Amino acid sequence: MKLGEMLVKAGLINEEMLNEAIEVQKKEGTRLGSTLVKLGYLTHKELLDFLSQQFNVPAYDLSEDSIDEEVLKLVPPELATRYLVVPVKKKGKVLTVAMANPGDLAAIEDLQFATGLEIKPVVASEDSLLEFIQEKYQTQKMLSDVMHEIEISEGMEGAVEVIQDKTEDEEEDMSRIFESAESSPVMKLASQIITDAVRMNASDLHIEPYEKSLRVRFRIDGILHEYKKLPHKIKNALVTVYKVMAKLKVEEKRLPQDGRIKARVGNRIVDLRVSTIPTIFGEKIAFRILDRTTVSLDLDTLGFDEESLRRFRKAIRTPFGIVLVTGPTGCGKTTTLYSALLELNDPGVNITTAEDPIEYSLHGINQVQMKEQVGLTFASALRSYLRQDPNIIMVGEIRDTETAEIAIRASLTGHLVLSSVHTNSAAATITRLVNMDVEPFLIASSLLAVESQRLVRKICPECKEEVEVPKEILIDAGIDPEKIDFPLYRGAGCKKCRGTGYFGRTGIFEVMLITKRIRELIVKKAPTYEIEKAGIEEGMIPLREAGLRKLREGITTVEEVIRETKVE
Repeated sequence: MKLGEMLVKAGLINEEMLNEAIEVQKKEGTRLGSTLVKLGYLTHKELLDFLSQQFNVPAYDLSEDSIDEEVLKLVPPELATRYLVVPVKKKGKVLTVAMANPGDLAAIEDLQFATGLEIKPVVASEDSLLEFIQEKYQTQKMLSDVMHEIEISEGMEGAVEVIQDKTEDEEEDMSRIFESAESSPVMKLASQIITDAVRMNASDLHIEPYEKSLRVRFRIDGILHEYKKLPHKIKNALVTVYKVMAKLKVEEKRLPQDGRIKARVGNRIVDLRVSTIPTIFGEKIAFRILDRTTVSLDLDTLGFDEESLRRFRKAIRTPFGIVLVTGPTGCGKTTTLYSALLELNDPGVNITTAEDPIEYSLHGINQVQMKEQVGLTFASALRSYLRQDPNIIMVGEIRDTETAEIAIRASLTGHLVLSSVHTNSAAATITRLVNMDVEPFLIASSLLAVESQRLVRKICPECKEEVEVPKEILIDAGIDPEKIDFPLYRGAGCKKCRGTGYFGRTGIFEVMLITKRIRELIVKKAPTYEIEKAGIEEGMIPLREAGLRKLREGITTVEEVIRETKVE
């Protein structure tokens, strides 16, 4: 007797309900039992109890018990999908398997052959089996397929090891997670994405959910590149792994969270700053990758031209006053400040920093991480530092009037202060300080120099070739074609640069020393263009000119100089 007939005979449904369910079943290709539940003619429990009686086997509710991952691995995904079965428990040589049709002897025979175990069937509803198989098996299969597509980094597969300070319980949790990397596709994928980002010298990594896909992008040499598009269904598994690694609240998906991961990737130690935000399609994760091995903290290697470097060194070697480094986010301001500190660092000098965040640990320098939640701000830290007998103070960023005034007053009381500001040019920095309500006479009295910078991509040496650039492009960009009396180059694209034509970046800098003339302009609250004009007349090489010098040296392209410099 068929299921429908038995349900009618048992009085659970009538003929009209059965006929309607059969019509829906034919259209949608579903099993009769799940169709009746969907139509509301049976509850899930009623169907499960009836199936249990029909097949004379126990009922099993997949939503009530957690199943050991090792047990799930006993049945290949192909068999689970083909026969709609899920292994739920193993005891000795007996494997209990939840089935939609426990009377399917062919399925039981195949399962016995595949597992080498005796099969004990229990019955589960088709809907619950389908949902479980899709969530567990098909997601794992998708992850495995993705891993086959990703080129495994030689000598680095599965090499991500979290090494930040942990409690004993956290140590055990992380150890268990990474020990499973060899057998867990999601762990392999999470590890491989980070490994490839580090291998490609990416500065940032983005995991972005969309309606039908999960996009992974790397920022390499300042430009975002798509690394891989992944199936949307693996989003939750991948995000969960990264949140556990960063010690974030896995269950919190409504609010942004910030964390960090210190990890060993191959033979490199990297810091990963992790940020999550909730989007309409799920949580987006961004990683800032801080890899000390890829950063040179040496003023001689940053890209300064000879004159600008001489001017900058003159400023930072002055015993007291303030030196500001400016530019947009991601232009290397911290690298320049760290390089300056390391050059000034010796046993006879006390250097203290206030940073948010601390990007790299500097030997011999007292670095302090700001914690606004407990009241440790740039301003409060600066006040405390003045009682610490400092020679040199570095403030990560001047963000407000209070910090600016304390930094300037510190520089006027016998301390050298180094800091950064977000402005577009050296001259605009002075205007910014005035707009922060800092008294012009204080700025004029304390400021030694302002250095503004950008990062331009370097032409790949493996595919470098000469190129003709139309005069119209130069003129539109404000570049005098008559000044381009030298060959221009570009990268044609090769394996080394991954087809981009660029490999690595270098800095371009303008350094404005605060001379007597510029001090007078500051006190008069002169506009930015007047201060800039005076700076150039006093020897400052502006950013555009610094970029043109990189062109003359064949280091970068016209497009990069135009992109990173602007002529008002």
